[in-house]
Amino acid sequence: MVTYTRWVKKIQNGHRGANELRGVGYMSPKERFMSALYGGRVDRPAVGSATSVISVEVMDEVGVHFPAAHLDPYKMAELAMAAHTVLGHDNVAPLFSAIHDASGLDVSVDWGDRTMMPEVKEHPWTEVSDIKMPPDYLDREGVRVPIDAIRILKKELGNRVAIVGKVYGPWSLAYHMFGVQDFLIWTLLEPDKVRAILRGLMEIVVTFANAQVEAGADALCYGDHATGDLVSRQMYVDFLRDLHKEIRQRINAPLILHICGNTLDRMPDIAKTTMTCFHFDSSVDPAAAKAAVNGKISLMGNIDNAVTLLTGTPADVRTEVFRALDAGIEIIGPACAVPLTAPMANLLEIRRSVDAYIAGR
Repeated sequence: MVTYTRWVKKIQNGHRGANELRGVGYMSPKERFMSALYGGRVDRPAVGSATSVISVEVMDEVGVHFPAAHLDPYKMAELAMAAHTVLGHDNVAPLFSAIHDASGLDVSVDWGDRTMMPEVKEHPWTEVSDIKMPPDYLDREGVRVPIDAIRILKKELGNRVAIVGKVYGPWSLAYHMFGVQDFLIWTLLEPDKVRAILRGLMEIVVTFANAQVEAGADALCYGDHATGDLVSRQMYVDFLRDLHKEIRQRINAPLILHICGNTLDRMPDIAKTTMTCFHFDSSVDPAAAKAAVNGKISLMGNIDNAVTLLTGTPADVRTEVFRALDAGIEIIGPACAVPLTAPMANLLEIRRSVDAYIAGR
């Protein structure tokens, strides 16, 4: 593994990367990220993401690629460090995909390749009684590897850079284990079954989350695929709002809730969950998002990953970064996981645009 110290030397010798390693700013990246996470004072706006910022070009830059980085803790840690050492973010996030949680539950997984993210190949459960957490859940490869990677990152980075783990909530886990179509049909025809599934999966979520915290994670991305196009605001209130609040109280770290799609209509409800931050989509205007949460929760995002970062130009990225900064978004970063073929120039532009914005004030 390339250590953090070696990355510092590479950057000081002219390698593209994080200005913090040259001593710019009076806060460490971790101090900046965690303060911004709680809506506090910062020396400059924080740059970071709760979801993957890894592209093929970033993999090539580091010399570590998928799928090996999903299944080897040292490779996962080294590639995760690129968010900071290459892209200049204030945090690193070692869980790049959405299926580590499910991979420990006797489900078949395709771990993908350098151009494709992992996915589950089956949905083995059909009834609430199928929900079981194996006694060795935390020791199973897909679960153990990211926990070990967090330990490695904690040793390498210490308290300098924020480490953000990731756990998917019962709604997302239900998609993986029961299938999206069946689960969503049950929300209409068998709502009590859905509630029982969500509660049955909660213990798995909390167990994996707290194991990451114990390993050294400073915060966790809490993903739930209750996307705006599939789940109405009323469904969010009926099934998830109180559950999110309960789970937040059981996990020993700040949580960054991540939900894709246009979630503006439920942002006031999300703000009531006591989540620390909401990582929101590019389909929501940042000024409208700030108004909707009314200062009760910080916001992260919302640079468009599917279009701007993938097919746009650095100038397009800068326009969106400036709009988010004008709105007062606390942590600037991609709206969701970066497409694997996104150009490096666009990914680098996020941090560069924040620096340019500050320099122009």
